[in-house]
Amino acid sequence: MKEVISRGAEAVLYEDNEFLVKERVSKGYRIKEIDSKVRKYRTRSEAKLIEKASKVVRVPKVIDSSDEKAIIKMEFIKGQLIRDILDKLSTNKRVEICKKIGHDIRKLHDINVIHGDLTTSNMFLVDDEVVFIDFGLGFVSEKVEDKAVDLHLLRQALESKHYNHFEECNKFVLEGYGPDKQFLTRLEKVEGRGRYKKQIG
Repeated sequence: MKEVISRGAEAVLYEDNEFLVKERVSKGYRIKEIDSKVRKYRTRSEAKLIEKASKVVRVPKVIDSSDEKAIIKMEFIKGQLIRDILDKLSTNKRVEICKKIGHDIRKLHDINVIHGDLTTSNMFLVDDEVVFIDFGLGFVSEKVEDKAVDLHLLRQALESKHYNHFEECNKFVLEGYGPDKQFLTRLEKVEGRGRYKKQIG
């Protein structure tokens, strides 16, 4: 029995026999052949990225994927969205979780996996482990700039969704990540550009 969980601009998520299925939807405004190629490429790319990420962090296990159908069938994660619980945790627990998030992002970046959409809406807490989901905007890159932008996006998400604990959360994410001087310099530049855009926006 298929049960639709959410519909986004790019894909539909539904539960099917205790598995999660992500199906990329056809875009009517795109030429049919181009639309097919785009959906096939993004499906194949995301499945490979999840497999790569699974070597170092916890992610949904890919059960099957089909380029032709633009579908990825994966493990259904049963846990709490970090988005929903982070503000309710005790200070000590929140610090612990933020450090884990930073530490696991560093593991991804060390194998050059860029998530592309790091928000607490794309992280579950399961048995005290962070589980990363939705690699649809992800890619592989060795560039320090791309890794800095990845963390900057998380900073913005924390500031927006968890503003009461933003400073604390961001501090301990970075502590868990353990950035070096070169990375911090690049991150500061990326964040500086973000502040400039806000000022002129």
